[in-house]
Amino acid sequence: MHTINRRLFLGAASASGLAVLSSKVQASETKDIRVAVIGARGRGNEHLQALGKHVVAICDVDEKILHERSAETEQKLGRSIERFVDYRRLLDEADIHAVSIATPNHTHALIAIAAIQAGKDVYVEKPISHDVWEGQQLVAAAELYGRIVQSGTQARSSSGIAEAVEWVQQGGLGKILYAVGTCYKPRMSIGKLSSPLKIPKHIHYDLWCGPAKKQEIFRPELHYDWHWDFNTGNGDIGNQGIHQVDIARWFLGENQLPPRVLSIGGRFGYDDAGNTPNTQIACYDYPQAPLLFETRGLPRSQQAQADWKASMDSYRGSRIGVLIQCEQGHVLVPSYHEAIAFDLDGHEVKRWKKSSDHFANWLDAVARQDKTVLNAEIREGHVSSALCHLAGVSHRVGAASTSDAVAEQVIGNELLANSFDRMVGHLRANDVLLDEDNTKLRLGKWLELDPAGNEVINNSEATALLRPESRPPFAIPEIT
Repeated sequence: MHTINRRLFLGAASASGLAVLSSKVQASETKDIRVAVIGARGRGNEHLQALGKHVVAICDVDEKILHERSAETEQKLGRSIERFVDYRRLLDEADIHAVSIATPNHTHALIAIAAIQAGKDVYVEKPISHDVWEGQQLVAAAELYGRIVQSGTQARSSSGIAEAVEWVQQGGLGKILYAVGTCYKPRMSIGKLSSPLKIPKHIHYDLWCGPAKKQEIFRPELHYDWHWDFNTGNGDIGNQGIHQVDIARWFLGENQLPPRVLSIGGRFGYDDAGNTPNTQIACYDYPQAPLLFETRGLPRSQQAQADWKASMDSYRGSRIGVLIQCEQGHVLVPSYHEAIAFDLDGHEVKRWKKSSDHFANWLDAVARQDKTVLNAEIREGHVSSALCHLAGVSHRVGAASTSDAVAEQVIGNELLANSFDRMVGHLRANDVLLDEDNTKLRLGKWLELDPAGNEVINNSEATALLRPESRPPFAIPEIT
C-alpha cells in the first residue's frame, strides 16, 4: 500500500476512480467489511462512530478535519487509519470494500457513482443527489454494476414505523385522505459578507466544489451553510425535510413521482447570503391522496425569537414529523422511530416505538451481497430526494407574487389553501408583512411531470433544472 503522503493527493484529476474493479465482499460476517468514510465533519463524524471497527480510512477535503477525525478514530480503535484528501485516490484501493458518504449534497451522487464503478458498496447520505437527473444516474449505476447501495433515510430502519405503515395501508383507520409533513426547525440568519469569503488553505476548494459552480461565497461559513445555497444545497426540505417526505411517501404507498408539484414560499425575516426558502409549502399532487410539506425556519412569533430553539410552531402535534389523515383518525409520526394513531376524537388508539440500526442493516446486506436486505435501497432514496428537488425547481422558476394572488391560485384546493393561511399567519406573527416594503412571496410554477421525471411539460426552464450542467472534470457520468 502507498504511504500516507502519497494518499494526500492534491493534484490533477484521475480517471482510475471510474475503473471497474472486482472487490466484491466475500464475507460470511459483517466483521470482515472494510469501510472508508468520505466526509468526516458533521454527519460524517456520526458515520465514524456508528461504523466503528469497520473504518479503515477517512477522506475529507478539509485537511484540518481529516487529521482531527483520523487521530480521534485511531485513538479509539488502537490502530492506524489511512488518510485521503481526494476521494478518487481512495477508490483506487481494492482492499476497501465499501464507502459511506457524508459530504455536502452536491457531491453525493458524483462520489457514489464513482465508488460503484470502482467496485465498492455504498452508504450515501440524504438527499442521495443534488438534482433529479443525478439521482437517476445513481440508481442506474447501482443496478448496472450490481452494488449494495443504501440511502441515509434512517427512519426506514424503524420497525415501529414499518408496522404503522402496514397497519394504515391495511385500513386501520380507513382510507388515507392526505399526508402533511412538517419541518419547523430553527434556522437563523447565516449572515452576509461585503467581500468574498477567504477559503482557508487547509481546505481544497476545487475538490470541495466538485461538479458545482466554483464561485465566490459571501457567507461567513463555508461548512454547513452550503445547505442554504442552491449551488450546493437544497434548502431545509432537502436537508431535514427529506426524512419526513420519505416517511409520508412510505405511508401513502407511492413509488413514483406525482403528476404535479407546486412550491409557495420565500426567505423571510432576515437578509442574508442564503437563497433557499426558509418558509415553504410544497404540494405533491398524488391522485389517490396528496402530500403537503411545510418548512418553517422562523419561530412561532417575533417575541419567541429570544429563544428560537424552544419556540417553534407545531401542526397538530407535529414539529419535525408527519401526519397521515385518514377517514377514521390520523397517525402522527413525531420522530424517526415512533408512530401514534388517534381516532377522530383525538383519543390514542395504538402506538409503535421500535427501531434498529440503519448502518448495521447496510453492513448485513453488504456481507450477504443481497440488496433485498436493505431497508432503504437507493431507488427509495432517489424518489424521496427527487420530490425535494422538484419543490426547489418549482420555487426557482416561479415569480414574486402578492398574497392575494397566491390565495386566488390555491382557493380551489382546501388542503393547500388552509396551509397557505397558516403560513401567512406564521409570517405575520414574526412581523413579516407580506406585500409591504417589497416583501413578496414567490409563487412557484405548477410542474407538470412526464411519468419518468425526465421532463417538465411545456417548461424548458424547469426541465433544464432537472439536469443542471456539472463542472469538468467532475461531471456526473450518464449511465446507460
